Amino acid sequence: MKHIHIIGIGGTFMGGVAAIAKEAGFKVTGCDAKMYPPMSTQLEALGIGVHEGFDAAQLDKFPADFYVIGNVAKRGMEVVEAVMNRGLPYVSGPQWLAENVLQGRWVLGVAGTHGKTTTASMLAWVLEYAGLAPGFLIGGVPQNFSVSARLPQAPRQDPHSQSPFFVIEADEYDTAFFDKRSKFVHYRPRTAILNNLEFDHADIFADLAAIQTQFHHLVRTIPSDGLIVANGTEQNLQDTLDKGCWTPVETFGTASGWQTGGVAADGSFDVLLHGRQAGRVAWSLMGEHNRMNALAVIAAARHAGVDVQTACEALSAFKNVKRRMEIKGEADGITVYDDFAHHPTAIATTVAGLRQKVGAARILAVLEPRSNTMKLGTMKAALPESLKEADKVFCYAGGVDWDVADALAPLGGKLHTGKDFDAFTAAVAAEARPGDHILVMSNGGFGGIHDKLLALLAGR
Repeated sequence: MKHIHIIGIGGTFMGGVAAIAKEAGFKVTGCDAKMYPPMSTQLEALGIGVHEGFDAAQLDKFPADFYVIGNVAKRGMEVVEAVMNRGLPYVSGPQWLAENVLQGRWVLGVAGTHGKTTTASMLAWVLEYAGLAPGFLIGGVPQNFSVSARLPQAPRQDPHSQSPFFVIEADEYDTAFFDKRSKFVHYRPRTAILNNLEFDHADIFADLAAIQTQFHHLVRTIPSDGLIVANGTEQNLQDTLDKGCWTPVETFGTASGWQTGGVAADGSFDVLLHGRQAGRVAWSLMGEHNRMNALAVIAAARHAGVDVQTACEALSAFKNVKRRMEIKGEADGITVYDDFAHHPTAIATTVAGLRQKVGAARILAVLEPRSNTMKLGTMKAALPESLKEADKVFCYAGGVDWDVADALAPLGGKLHTGKDFDAFTAAVAAEARPGDHILVMSNGGFGGIHDKLLALLAGR
């Protein structure tokens, strides 16, 4: 049994690689600085040993056949320098996945600045519902599956074989310290969803054009008998495709392609293709962004052989993803939600989706600007507009160097900031009253604020 040791195992991608490697028969261990759910609980359930820290001593504790290095690892880290100085074999996570899992499979990749996790989860579920038993690696935990990654299974139609399909969240972030290409250039999808394209990841991309170049590299890897499913409302995507495209393209969000129609108050909607009704999705997910995600999934699944009606039925049974408007609990008549939103566009979309759900009820938005882009303050000017639909805004200022109160000053009296975590949490609880909805947004664990809020609310 070959042994791999994963440096940076706690991230959603590398944690998924760990799960797949374990399922494929590898002995798997790993390390990271700090672990938090859902990856910590998933790795624990899989029996994967995790070492805390990036010290060199772990190489003697875990003498592996090779080391899979995540993009959290940097030159100068003890473990990285020791791997290199000892001449130990190492590879990036995306390259390991491409060579050991994706080669020879029908890969369905979901790319875009926003919505990758939800859309990839929907797509994996639609293929599963249709009996195609896909493998998948997703940057979150789809509640229809309860795990973030798995190998392809035996399809319903042929229980003695393994499904050729693999759904992957195709991330544009860089691969590793020794490979600065975007992760998704390793995956070589046959079916690709391009959801949207905005400036993000200011820590590694100088501007939007730099990201478009990486998306163009992805387009270059898609075969001519494949399919690109592209958001037809996004000019940035069209500009990218105009750089060169050798693959058929289907658009969604436009009259010439896939559209939504007949949206009901309960969230259900008609699916239109070239202006004609092709199906109807009956679900409770709110927001135009989710309906657009659904259109992309229906088109991509059709390319893999799933008819539109079956895809609509599957989406009607979709349970969303953990940390995507996930209800963490209710206390004293107050509901607490957890969401992964951290880019201004995603924050605005998330708040708008909750507003559509709760109507005139008060929304208390609680934000931790934790992503690398947010820590740099690159998009701080866009934050007030993204939070305008909330009734109160609480922004934690403990993890950034820029002036949070000054940046969010346009929010006026609805804004509260603080650097002391306990005092900040207490202020949120003190403001909340029965009937309110507390929307917590962070791409990290946020110090377990959800449970602490629920305990404070229940104890008053």
